[in-house]
Amino acid sequence: MKLFAESLMSELEHQLKLIHLETENQVQLAEQAIENSVAALEKLKTFFIKYKQLNKKEEIEFFRDIKPKFAAKLIYYNEIYNIETNKSFGSQKTMGKYYKAELNKLKVFFKKNREFYRYYRTGNNCLDNKYFIRAKYDLKLMVDSFYFQADHRFTTSHDYKVARILANDEIKVFLEEQIAKLNRKAITIQSTSPLHKGPKWTGSKVELIELIYALHTEGVFNNGTSGLKEVTTFFEYSFNIDLGQFNRVFLEIRNRKSERTKFLNTLKNKLMIRMDEADEN
Repeated sequence: MKLFAESLMSELEHQLKLIHLETENQVQLAEQAIENSVAALEKLKTFFIKYKQLNKKEEIEFFRDIKPKFAAKLIYYNEIYNIETNKSFGSQKTMGKYYKAELNKLKVFFKKNREFYRYYRTGNNCLDNKYFIRAKYDLKLMVDSFYFQADHRFTTSHDYKVARILANDEIKVFLEEQIAKLNRKAITIQSTSPLHKGPKWTGSKVELIELIYALHTEGVFNNGTSGLKEVTTFFEYSFNIDLGQFNRVFLEIRNRKSERTKFLNTLKNKLMIRMDEADEN
């Protein structure tokens, strides 16, 4: 079961990565991603229902750790689709208010489910037998109405809530990045700084993000007091480049099979070669 799920998730993430690379329009991107996420979730459901040798521990692991990761993808892209299709185009101030209102919705969900957030985030498992075993539910434990309409062969009382938590983390990143983009546009319009006349970054965005994370981690900006978003915004403005969802890119960097610090390693090697050549001359 676990090996099948890991292989299926790897395939889905590859498909989603290609969609992100090939599609810039957020609505079209979300539509394609939803189709792929639904297909993957259906494959997972079919395999799970046919899987006969399932013990209690495996069932809890599936509904707490495995299924929610797939469902979170679908929830995330569906929310992005709704957010982007429901927004009314206006001034940057109007758009900023719209995205902030969407952020507030996430806060409302958090407040409503604060206890379960704490339970899940702290790795507590004392109620897993109620939360993540099929055909078991307790109305006093905040069961979503969604549960009563779902296929109970493939649903427990709280696996959707876990998926929602995972999706909300990603939605929050998306909304914050949209707000940051609006702020950058405002700075570009108002500023007459000559920074944009300086050198242009001609390396890849992934390489620049890797460098930014390294510098920020070392704490070389304002004695380590500058936030990552602040530093990233400065680099984007300085090099007149849009780094998009840099948090997601960093996640991909972390998940590299080999050479996680590929660009930094290249920088080090080339600098060493330059020093050696300088010594020879």
